[in-house]
Amino acid sequence: MGVAGKKVSAASARSHTRKQAPSSSYGILRTLSVVLLVALVALSYQALQPPPSKICGSENGPPVTSTRIKLKDGRHLAYLESGVAKEKAKYKVIFVHGFDSCRYDVIPVSSEVLEEVGISLISFDRPGYGESDPHPAKTEKSIALDIAELADQLELGSKFYIIGFSMGGEMTWSCLKHIPHRLAGVALLAPVANFWWSGFPANISKEAYGLQLPQDQWAVRVAHYTPWLTYWWNSQTLFPASSVIARRFDIFSAEDQKILPKMVTRAPFMAQVTQQGNFESLHRDMMVGFGSWNYSPMDLNNPFPRNEGTVHLWHGAQDLIVPVSLSRYITQKLPWVHYHELPEAGHLFLLADGMADVIVKSLLLSD
Repeated sequence: MGVAGKKVSAASARSHTRKQAPSSSYGILRTLSVVLLVALVALSYQALQPPPSKICGSENGPPVTSTRIKLKDGRHLAYLESGVAKEKAKYKVIFVHGFDSCRYDVIPVSSEVLEEVGISLISFDRPGYGESDPHPAKTEKSIALDIAELADQLELGSKFYIIGFSMGGEMTWSCLKHIPHRLAGVALLAPVANFWWSGFPANISKEAYGLQLPQDQWAVRVAHYTPWLTYWWNSQTLFPASSVIARRFDIFSAEDQKILPKMVTRAPFMAQVTQQGNFESLHRDMMVGFGSWNYSPMDLNNPFPRNEGTVHLWHGAQDLIVPVSLSRYITQKLPWVHYHELPEAGHLFLLADGMADVIVKSLLLSD
């Protein structure tokens, strides 16, 4: 019986081992699946995270070569002064540069007009561009507050003029919203418009949105709905990302292409524009510009009810980058904005010969 008992026990053991095998295999497969899933999530997370910014003046960052102010929150803002010394100037003008640009991309007012009219012209690097520190908490409002603080530290007086181009023009609406009491006059040049601003009829925004290249439709859609994907979307190679970031030649109108040779003057400082990283400059711009705003420019009130100043909006009818239809609609809703539509011009009209002088004189010397 003892021998028989041992045989039964051995058979039972073999049977038990066979029964456990499938369970053991399942456990291995489940473990491998979990490990692979975790690895995939980790790799995806890593792909979504932008690299750290290379802050100017930091140990591994670019050197500081510009004049800068230190803002109340500790960030630095780089700026450039031209024209008449601000102590002697009759007019103080702050220029707000566009996308993928910096303080050197200032509106090219002739030296003759600067002297004749008495203009002190200040341009600055918007946060994350050039030598201005990034601002991870940047909003449409924060840029207006930065401008007001820049004016205070440079002692420009209680009021000053603002000229904003393209994405800088879009941010200029926020100056009209948040610091209207500091403004003597404003000019918006080919201002970017947010397709999701309230106040746009669905057919107007949809039509303008459809005029963009498909890849740009996706780029702004990602920036609006899933801003946390903006870095990845504009860095990956599976799909075409923003054509503006890619600097495609065919996004410019015929008139713009005649002006493009002038852009060769940007060569000496082009590398400086995004030297701190694309995310806190280009990508952050898209996330703010096409994000959710707390107001719509179409809800703004006239900042100059007693005609003590003027607001001008200039746009080229052939602009292939920023649809002119949105500027047309905004100015119809805001009759106090002086609208100048240039029938043959594209996006780069401020660089056309003599155009900057016309724009500045219209802003400063109009009745």
